[in-house]
Amino acid sequence: MERNDVITADNLTKRFGDFTAVDAISFSVRRGEIFGFLGANGAGKSTAMRMLCGLSVPTSGHASVAGCDVARESEKVKRHIGYMSQRFSLYNDMTVRQNIALFAGIYGLSSSQIKERCRELAETLAFEKEFDMPVAVLPLGQQQKLSFAVATIHSPEVVFLDEPTGGVDPLTRRQFWEMIYKAADEGTTVFVTTHYMDEAEYCHRVSIMVDGKIEALGTPGELKAMFNAAGMDEVFRFLARRATRQ
Repeated sequence: MERNDVITADNLTKRFGDFTAVDAISFSVRRGEIFGFLGANGAGKSTAMRMLCGLSVPTSGHASVAGCDVARESEKVKRHIGYMSQRFSLYNDMTVRQNIALFAGIYGLSSSQIKERCRELAETLAFEKEFDMPVAVLPLGQQQKLSFAVATIHSPEVVFLDEPTGGVDPLTRRQFWEMIYKAADEGTTVFVTTHYMDEAEYCHRVSIMVDGKIEALGTPGELKAMFNAAGMDEVFRFLARRATRQ
């Protein structure tokens, strides 16, 4: 692993019986990098992300996250990462403040740290009025921003975002990406999947999976030049058409 590489994968493979979901993928991600991990449904990206998060054991190959082996040190991996899924995972019947305090406590923050983080997030998210309201009353966009804030409340080395902006309006998506850039500027590595190709343009580098393999990896500019494409949507559609499995 290079000194600035926070994620590495070397021939990482996952099989389910005779089916190879992830087929010997290799890549690395640097500290503070926003890394887009793209692929059509069924390409294998979710399975790969589960292995990197320590939630699934690789069949073969090797991967490390924040210096921890994902197969041998899965619990240690979980202490160094944040995770936000496309399905909102906070407690709707609890207030914003209660959710923040709960998850901060789970991540091991002290009472004084929790109090300080609540103060910071109320200001950062502009949630002063909503802070003691149930999460259920918040618009989806605010819920997603809160979920990201909770996923990074313990200042993880890596945060995994699984289609985090699904269903939110364009303005909220831009605001969400401002939060991503701020986290990256502060040194957090952001590993993100998305089906919005305009968001792929915001990433420092992008990989595209097809049938369990990484078919392209580079900066958005490099990929557009490589495939003589006007935008990432065109690159993605060109590669996705190569898929043979459903």
